[in-house]
Amino acid sequence: MAPETQDPPSAGGSEDHPPLPPPPPRRRGLKPRTLIILVAAVLVLGVATLYYLYFVAPYESTDDAFVDGYVTLVSARVPGQVQRLLITDNQLVKQGDVLAELDPSDYQASVAAAEAELVSAQGQLAQASAQMAVSVARVTQSQASIAASEAADQRAQDDLKRYESVEQRAVSKTALDQAQTQARTASADVRAAQSQLKAAQAAVTLSRAGVDSATAAVKVAQAKLKQAELNLSYTQVAAPVDARVTARSVQQGNYVQPGQALLALVPRDVWVTANFKETQLTYMRRGQPAELRIDAYPHRTFKGHVDSLQSGTGARFSLLPPENAVGNYVKVVQRVPVKIVFDETPPDGFDIAPGMSVVPRVKVR
Repeated sequence: MAPETQDPPSAGGSEDHPPLPPPPPRRRGLKPRTLIILVAAVLVLGVATLYYLYFVAPYESTDDAFVDGYVTLVSARVPGQVQRLLITDNQLVKQGDVLAELDPSDYQASVAAAEAELVSAQGQLAQASAQMAVSVARVTQSQASIAASEAADQRAQDDLKRYESVEQRAVSKTALDQAQTQARTASADVRAAQSQLKAAQAAVTLSRAGVDSATAAVKVAQAKLKQAELNLSYTQVAAPVDARVTARSVQQGNYVQPGQALLALVPRDVWVTANFKETQLTYMRRGQPAELRIDAYPHRTFKGHVDSLQSGTGARFSLLPPENAVGNYVKVVQRVPVKIVFDETPPDGFDIAPGMSVVPRVKVR
């Protein structure tokens, strides 16, 4: 007989074999690689947040910034031919150093002529002063003559009164006539002395006017001499400040005119003009520290601080300010120049000149 076949146990089980429980669901955990990536991302995000909060958010920066400074244009104050040129391009000079010398011949002759004119004016003043002394002496003499004439007149008048007071028989006709004549003569002498005094006083007035005129002439001559000496000194063109020679256009032998620019002097006293957007000025104040990176020296950071903010945007002070009262107006963020000064003079070896590009970072919070 063939063996009996047994049916496989059903899922519901049987009385001899109870059903097996279903297998538990399999837990699917994060792979180690994924976990590492997530942790690294969180760390990077945290570091980036800290970097932004401490190194980006408290600062305002711009690349629209340049080194600025005053440029002194040197020119001649008198016309003349350049006799000697004592400087070269980009040379450092000190205040008072002679840069060029003009031909002084004409100005030396002017000084000599002014000196001679001064001597002549002083001689005229001495002559007028002497004449003044003579006129004053004549006034004194005239006053003395008046006093003597008045005394003689008084005596003559008294004698005449005495002769007239006595009886005619006691005085001869001749004596009376003589007394009357002397009285009239004495009165005439007084009037003559008074006239001489007036003439002497008028001479004093005239002499005083001559002295004043001669004094004025001396002052004019002195002024001419001083101007001639100044013009002679202007033949030496000197440096007004400590600076570096730049943009030299003069050559030895050139004939120059007053006001003609010969060269430019650029001092070391420079600063940074940074054109910040108006939206960057919310917390910017005077005195805030700044870090300055100059393109010419990328590995060096210079310290500075905000000196001042311009009272107006750059466009407002441009040659052609924009006209905003038009129908096609488009709002554009304006820029305001901010002056940033160096905390200390850059050391030797760092030639920081106007026009160099700078990237400033101002700590505003």
